[in-house]
Amino acid sequence: MTKTDNMEEKKIEFKRINEKDLSQMLPYFKGGTLHLCDYSCAHKFMWQKHYTLVFAYVGKCVVFAEKYMGRVYFHYPLSIGGNVDDELAAIDEVEEFCRLKNERLHFTNVPKERLPIFIDRYGSELKLVNSRRWRDYLYNAQDFMTYGGKKFSGQRNHVNKFKKLYPDFTFRANNLSEPEIISFLDEYSQKQLAKGTVMAKEELDAVYALVPNIAAFGLLTGALCVGGKIIALSFGEVCGDMLIIHVEKALSDYEGAYPTMAQEFARRFAVGAVRFINREDDAGDPGLRKSKLQYNPIEIVDKFNVYPHRLIDGMTHIPVLQGERVLLREIGDTDSLGLYRLEYDGERNKYWGYDWRQHYDGEPTPEYFLQSLRQDFKEKEEVPLGIFLGKILIGEAVLHNFGYRNDCEVGVRLLPEYEGKGYAAEAVKVLGNYALYELNAEVVNAKCYRQNERSCKMLLASGMREVEGDETFYRFKRTAQM
Repeated sequence: MTKTDNMEEKKIEFKRINEKDLSQMLPYFKGGTLHLCDYSCAHKFMWQKHYTLVFAYVGKCVVFAEKYMGRVYFHYPLSIGGNVDDELAAIDEVEEFCRLKNERLHFTNVPKERLPIFIDRYGSELKLVNSRRWRDYLYNAQDFMTYGGKKFSGQRNHVNKFKKLYPDFTFRANNLSEPEIISFLDEYSQKQLAKGTVMAKEELDAVYALVPNIAAFGLLTGALCVGGKIIALSFGEVCGDMLIIHVEKALSDYEGAYPTMAQEFARRFAVGAVRFINREDDAGDPGLRKSKLQYNPIEIVDKFNVYPHRLIDGMTHIPVLQGERVLLREIGDTDSLGLYRLEYDGERNKYWGYDWRQHYDGEPTPEYFLQSLRQDFKEKEEVPLGIFLGKILIGEAVLHNFGYRNDCEVGVRLLPEYEGKGYAAEAVKVLGNYALYELNAEVVNAKCYRQNERSCKMLLASGMREVEGDETFYRFKRTAQM
């Protein structure tokens, strides 16, 4: 019987993202329904340098993943038109990808409206994080076009003053040359950036890098001009019914430039199906937060990090399990020679599915194998137990391949002189009972190579039920109803 979890085909292949990839994804971005700036072309491009951003096409969705502070985070699957069935199918594949690669499953940028999917899927053990600094500001597009009512009196006054001071101002849309944009950014950098934060400098670098890709990414550009000179600049992108403002810069010498720029940009581009304007997050900056709130958002959009829980994650010690004849417990220091026999017998372990020789050069000691088991449990990869007759170690049983929906897999192997006596079937039954009724697993899986008919019979004798397999494995499962 095998415990391998690394020999099956890994169907998802993530790769680093580039400008060409992003331009080919425009149908996903433009057809999106999630009111988060994170699911837009320019946002993916501008901030990818701050983490390792990769992507893969998974079914009918595109899935992004990033590595941040040692953890891999999968973004919520992006479908065309918000097809939830396609998104669910992609989540299935991401789950299986993590299982096969022994990668911890974390999701980021999960919108509030999709959160019930994860609660239903992973249950009450789910950990959620919703950081205030990364929430987006969502506005009614019509509000920006008119600045109507008492709550926008401040913006109205600033716009009126700007128009009085600069009656010859013009607004240019989508007809800006690259040299003009760079010239403005250079002046803005010299006048404004000295007062900025490290993040502001990084953001401006990203804006410079974005400029050559404006056309390829289908971005909207607008400039406020006085006397023919650009004094304010903005880049945006339409995703579904939302206009996202990625860039908004103005020279501070021109009073009222920012609210005037915001209004002119909305009047020009918040048309057709566009109902909302997303002005992204405030990154925790106090001044930026105050400014964004003064424009009266209709929603500060939640975005969640989701941490599913596996059955093994809460385990602090290896259990002691008593069967009719066999005892399952932790393999101790005095049992290391028996473990060494199990591990070293290559012929015996050809159906185990894991060969230490692929990962270790030289001649291992009994202590090496013992420490490897303990490390596997410490890192929450598997629960290794010895199978004992009295004080004699006769084999090993493991729970491993833990999934994120209360499932796991059982594996067992015996020393040759103890085979054929029903000890393996008893150990599988005892360990299955523990998984189902102590860990509260919904399903316990098992598999064996098709050449290993003996293990197939043993699993059936243990109470496992055969399910659909493949060319390599017979597969089995057991639930509390069986």
